Amino acid sequence: MKILNVDQIRALDQSTILHEPIAPINLMERAALAFVDWFIDHFPVTTPTKVFCGLGNNGGDGLSIARLLLERDYPVEVQVVRYAPRESDDFMHNHRRLKLVTENIKYIEFSRDIPALRHNEVVIDAILGTGLSRPTEGIVKETIAAINRAPASVVSVDIASGLYTDQPNGPNDVIIEPDYTVTFQLPKLAFMLPKNGRYVGNWQIVDIRLHKRYIDLAPTAYYFTQPSEAKLLLHKRDRYANKGTFGHALLYAGSFGKIGAAVLSARACLRSGVGLLTVQVPRCGYLVLQTAVPEAMCLADDHQTLLTGATEISSPAPTDFTTIGIGPGIGKAPETLAMLKKLLPTLKKPIVVDADALNLLSENRELLDQLPPNSILTPHPKEFERLTQKWDNDYQKLDILREFAKKYTIVVVLKGAYSAIATPDGDIHFNSTGNPGLSTGGTGDVLTGILTALVAQGYDSVEAAVLGVFAHGLAGDRVAEQRGPIGMVASDVIDALRWD
Repeated sequence: MKILNVDQIRALDQSTILHEPIAPINLMERAALAFVDWFIDHFPVTTPTKVFCGLGNNGGDGLSIARLLLERDYPVEVQVVRYAPRESDDFMHNHRRLKLVTENIKYIEFSRDIPALRHNEVVIDAILGTGLSRPTEGIVKETIAAINRAPASVVSVDIASGLYTDQPNGPNDVIIEPDYTVTFQLPKLAFMLPKNGRYVGNWQIVDIRLHKRYIDLAPTAYYFTQPSEAKLLLHKRDRYANKGTFGHALLYAGSFGKIGAAVLSARACLRSGVGLLTVQVPRCGYLVLQTAVPEAMCLADDHQTLLTGATEISSPAPTDFTTIGIGPGIGKAPETLAMLKKLLPTLKKPIVVDADALNLLSENRELLDQLPPNSILTPHPKEFERLTQKWDNDYQKLDILREFAKKYTIVVVLKGAYSAIATPDGDIHFNSTGNPGLSTGGTGDVLTGILTALVAQGYDSVEAAVLGVFAHGLAGDRVAEQRGPIGMVASDVIDALRWD
């Protein structure tokens, strides 16, 4: 699913109007109907509802929504925020239609006009839309602040009033803080960014049948992974396949006190379909891994407590494996850094790099140039900052992420809510699964195992990252549904992995 910018959203509306064809006011009515269908599913008909409308097309949506809810017997009061001397044509048309249904339309011009809001009410925010490019001020700012202070539930139409669609807001901007945002047709880039979380709430897309061909042809660097799209990436298995068909992966993981990271990443790798798995751990982890993960082959490092890459027994060279995952729990000892420096120049196939291996890269930047093309890096924001630089806002962070992936011809999974997956082509795919329960130690090790397994099976790096992050988040969602997000542990996520 594409994420379009403000100009493209406007052009998409016009393309729909031209090619369907449909009158603009009827397209607005279609959007209002889609919103009302959602609203009816979430709020009973007895819900006291106040619809706050601006004077533009978002306000026109609000007027249409108010009329449709009144026709369905909702107790609705309309508040029009008069912040300018003129209204849009579509606003005026819907205003006339609404007056045929109700006279209960009030106007906010001064602070004293802002109504009190109670906890049992729902506010529908249709004051400002996606075209906003400057901070709220005057009576709009006062009205938004009053709504935010109130105990009422808030639902924003398309986007929260005051929130920019695809550029950063200022630190002192006053923006609606909704419980829900019901957006039309496509997600907005603003929804994907951590600093905007309080201005988005739980967001839902409603389909208003905008021009599909325009969407298909519209250029963009940003995508949102839907469940149906992720499942299309899953490779079907041949009846006559064998364990050699699905690759032999090597994991470098663990150090004294962190052998659990090796266990978690190994279990996740096996649960994600790898044919064969070898794990190299410090000698102190040998019995632990052989006991906890009997399906994996284990190489005991010569060193008792950390990884050096050396083993007493003969084994396949790292280059003989289908892919390598490195980083979970390995620490940053000089001997481990020496192993990384020796290993990277020998590798030609994509690898998966996480955790302390990322920290070693950030402290030894020259090693970034030695990463095999299309390798997958999985930093959380602080690790990514150490790899690159500080950023002023989330939009600059996305620019840095895109350029970093392009510069080193790698795939970068920037972990978090709506994890951002940057490709060597400069695209970013946002993930749609996951929940705060995944914010616990070990879930990153699980993701490393998943991605390593997928690369070993022959998925290209972008497919592996998009599918793996989706499956990882979906497993977390299954756990949260069964037992709640608080108290979730990484082992739960492995047990909830499904590949069907």
